[in-house]
Amino acid sequence: MAKKLGIFVSSDQHLDKIINICKAAKKKDIEVSIFFTHVGTLLTQDPRFKELDGLAQMSLCNVGFESHGLKPPVPGIDEKDYATQARHGVLIEECDRYLSM
Repeated sequence: MAKKLGIFVSSDQHLDKIINICKAAKKKDIEVSIFFTHVGTLLTQDPRFKELDGLAQMSLCNVGFESHGLKPPVPGIDEKDYATQARHGVLIEECDRYLSM
């Protein structure tokens, strides 16, 4: 069974740490899933956000995203990945380890 790390992001801080965690996980063949919510969705507007594309399966809370006046597209976020908090629940269930940032 493959190892899987879940990251819950509700802050607009620490993008560098998130990128570095994902790079380290990839080197160790650990799959990463990230769910962005609340002000964490603002990280999608940082030019460095695109560095996460290919390092993690990402989704975001569509309500939080839209509440900040943000609009798709976002690099690395597919149309199906604009989701509800139910996706966050699935992430928790599927992961061996879980971080909240």
